[in-house]
Amino acid sequence: MDFVLRFYHVFAAYFVETVPALFLGLIISGLIHEFVSDEWVVEHMGGKGIKPIIYATLVGAVVPVCCWGSLPIAVSFHKKGASLGPVFAFLVATPATSINAVLVAWRILGLGFTLYVFIAVIIIGIIMGIIGDSLGVKTVAKEIDLTVGHDHEKCTGHCECKPKDLSAKGRTISILKYAFIDMPKEIGLETLAGIAMASLVATISPIGLWIKSHLARGLGYVFAVAFGLIVYMCATMSIPLVDAFIKQGLNAGAGVTLLILGPIVSYGTILVLRKEFGSKVLAVFVISISVLCVLAGYGYQLAFFGRIW
Repeated sequence: MDFVLRFYHVFAAYFVETVPALFLGLIISGLIHEFVSDEWVVEHMGGKGIKPIIYATLVGAVVPVCCWGSLPIAVSFHKKGASLGPVFAFLVATPATSINAVLVAWRILGLGFTLYVFIAVIIIGIIMGIIGDSLGVKTVAKEIDLTVGHDHEKCTGHCECKPKDLSAKGRTISILKYAFIDMPKEIGLETLAGIAMASLVATISPIGLWIKSHLARGLGYVFAVAFGLIVYMCATMSIPLVDAFIKQGLNAGAGVTLLILGPIVSYGTILVLRKEFGSKVLAVFVISISVLCVLAGYGYQLAFFGRIW
């Protein structure tokens, strides 16, 4: 009974701390969804070179979709002629950052930690883009329809969609629907699961003792990479969990590694990359992102604590 009460109090504390940031993030996500079209994104991220990579990274950092939502958009870039670089960059920046995640991380982990992670994701996205272009994968000039953000104005007689309501009332309804119906459907359960997992980690004393004994130093990075590759976490869900791990003794650098790597690598990403680009590209992606996330963790420890663990 005491355990249940402790878990309840910890869960309630995390929930209350998270809700205001989530609310604001959902509103901003709705605005982005309504006023930034997928067609514009595709138009500015086609082609080769560093410019499309930077575009893909920056746009990916603000597009309000998780890893699963980013997959059809990233594949459409490739089908429309984008090189592998922007695809890699987008698949890194989109799931690892979101407005919700930034606001929740600021609230729970602090401004310095949040800014470092956000900047690290941008840098990692650009590096991954350069790595992707260096593989020499040929682009595909085949046009396909976007599975996200359908353009209602281009509907023909066989299309079952309705014309988009561009009135103030219509757009307000669209923003609120996306913010408080569509987005909660996409990340709501994962966010609650993350808070619950964090509360469980913070409540069970043996977990805290094990973390302090084994993960306070270099092994923390091994744990972060293994956990991040095996367990998929959306960016928002991972924040309270990482916070709980750090409070139980995981070194903060390993926390940075897990916070970035966990949302990027999912079973969906692995399967889609293998299908679209082959096992070699998949292996390069997984190994490169793992190494870069560990280096980001080392950088945080050096910058804030003067050591790598």
